Amino acid sequence: MRWDKLAEQQIRKAEAEGQLDNLKGAGKPLKAETGESADAAGFRIMHEAGVVPREIELRKQVEALTAKLRETPEGAEREAIVRELADVQLRLDIEQEARRKYMRHD
Repeated sequence: MRWDKLAEQQIRKAEAEGQLDNLKGAGKPLKAETGESADAAGFRIMHEAGVVPREIELRKQVEALTAKLRETPEGAEREAIVRELADVQLRLDIEQEARRKYMRHD
């Protein structure tokens, strides 16, 4: 998938969820930064709206759980973290595979 299609998909999802309601400059034409591509404009809009793709959220969760796992000694708490990390990693893998499939059918 091209990045512009991915950005468009995320924008449509955010619109459907109402995350883009009442944004600064709503209803006005976009002012592209000098030399800004359509992809960059889409990502800028997503950033300004506080929209983060699910794949990125899951990556952050994996990083946080991995750091927590390093600090946790053996025991029940560590085992719970390992299970949670495996679950989040599986969800991340599913998201990445879905993106790859979507990109191939472009």
